[in-house]
Amino acid sequence: MCGIAGLIQSGVDLSGRKSLLEKMSESLKMRGPDGAGSYISGSTALLHRRLAVIDIENGAQPMYFGKYVIVYNGELYNTQEIKKELEEKGHRFDTNCDTEIVLKAYAQWGEKSAEKLNGIFAYAVYDKEEKSLFICRDVIGVKPLYYVNKNGLFAFASRIPTLLLIPEVSHAVDENGLNEIFMLGPAKTIGTGIFKDISELPPACFMTYKNGKINIKRYWELEAKPNTESREEAVAHTRELVRDAVNRQLVSDAPLATFLSGGLDSSIISMLASRYFKERGKVLDTYSVDYTDNDKYFKQSLFQPNKDSDYIGLISDYIGSAHHNVILDNLSVAEALADSAVARGVPAFADVDSSLLLFCREVKKDFTVCLSGECADEIFGGYPWYHRKEILFEDCFPWSRSTQVRRSILKNGVLENGEAYLRNAYESTLKDVKYLESDSKLERRMREMFMLNFNWFMQTLLYRKDVMSMESSLEVRVPFCDRRLVEYAYNLPWELKALDGREKGILRKAFENDLPYDIVWRKKSPYPKTHNPEYFRAVCELANTALNDRSTPLYELLDKNAVNGLIEDPNSLTEPYYGQLMRAPQVLAYIWQIYVWIKKYDVEFIL
Repeated sequence: MCGIAGLIQSGVDLSGRKSLLEKMSESLKMRGPDGAGSYISGSTALLHRRLAVIDIENGAQPMYFGKYVIVYNGELYNTQEIKKELEEKGHRFDTNCDTEIVLKAYAQWGEKSAEKLNGIFAYAVYDKEEKSLFICRDVIGVKPLYYVNKNGLFAFASRIPTLLLIPEVSHAVDENGLNEIFMLGPAKTIGTGIFKDISELPPACFMTYKNGKINIKRYWELEAKPNTESREEAVAHTRELVRDAVNRQLVSDAPLATFLSGGLDSSIISMLASRYFKERGKVLDTYSVDYTDNDKYFKQSLFQPNKDSDYIGLISDYIGSAHHNVILDNLSVAEALADSAVARGVPAFADVDSSLLLFCREVKKDFTVCLSGECADEIFGGYPWYHRKEILFEDCFPWSRSTQVRRSILKNGVLENGEAYLRNAYESTLKDVKYLESDSKLERRMREMFMLNFNWFMQTLLYRKDVMSMESSLEVRVPFCDRRLVEYAYNLPWELKALDGREKGILRKAFENDLPYDIVWRKKSPYPKTHNPEYFRAVCELANTALNDRSTPLYELLDKNAVNGLIEDPNSLTEPYYGQLMRAPQVLAYIWQIYVWIKKYDVEFIL
């Protein structure tokens, strides 16, 4: 993986802005510590920072072919198929890098090349003769890409903080941005960048830029198609798609490990990876995360019925992995809240972010690439809200069913249109859902739930995973985001997806003979968070700092009494702020991260 950026400024010779370009490149260093490259010609500059994973010796960027220059961030998982097709067209290759595949695919097929790619990526190709730019992002949105188009200046980057270095880019956040933060956050609407001047290239889209004008087109979308498979055929098909996705993503010239939580998804990936390694005479390394004294303070709940630590040893022993359990200090998790917010460039995801950042830093000490089990819950129906009918058919986001908690921490009169903004975000998602005429009421709702989770909850987790891992110079791959698997799961009838009445039932059935019974049929448990009161005390102090600083615009928005109420009685928060992942400690941490973000990036609120 890598970090990319670019700047095109009409009528300006960018050789005179080398200091800015160097700062932009330096801001991407953690995404690419192994090499730096640039293309600067007249009013155009492309920047690249490399994390070497494939063909370590020959993969320097920018890469050139004829009139084209590419900067690329990502991994392609159908490299050999596309390479073979290009060779039949007469192309020859000088490297084993997928960068060269993507570049020559664009030279051969133009914008149509995007449809051929299966992987996780964001890249830009500059045409030196046409003086035009083509930018493309993967279908799922695993790799981020943000841009600015303002008064003859166009810029793009893997990170929002990189764009904020450009003096012409405003640090203002308007009412829409504040609604994103307080009504939707830590989720955000696809296409937005929170800051008034910054936008996001949506997943499955490409953009062309020429003479100050941009044009964005979608090259892929989920389509409703009938599935007539039998139970046995669907189980076998699911198994093969998952197996093939994992095996394709195990290709690396750098050291590779897997994340292993003891849950179904990471256990499937680690089991398949371990078999792959054993066939090659190697032992797989696996990693899990926990917190100091977490067993002591764990409390069972609907969303977290059991502890990961009860299962990790079982699956690690079963697959024969060399397992490493990373134990995070609770105060360190609180201290890292600031780092995670700064890394995002927008308000972060409380300790769900900061703990992952610390975890990835530990893994990076020995490994460069990891596989992780994210997104199986979204596409195979793993969350409780898929299975509880009183939630399923509620006409709202299932992980944030009320604005009561969000409203309670804001002063009266703040963001008066917040509910309307939230409602529009929900309804806009449903407008894009594709159905079959034969779909029952349940199947229609399950397609809606799929898209709500796919476009919102899943995007939040993917952005978290990308930023926190790449901030640690660690590449994390997500096999359940394979586009073939996503397309298949969207059209899998609910009675097959929830086979035998279980969440992710078909996934369990597909691998029931490959894993211990207790792993296969374990209830869903989310990413672990700390239950230690030491952490809660720390975030209370941080939230107090944010509440009492009159120098930031946050002071005028928050209801001090309400936030103090959470500090004094965390159990007064009777419903989740954001799904199973944000309770009172996380809400307080979120407030602190908003404060840190404002201070770091000199954010101005426009109401």
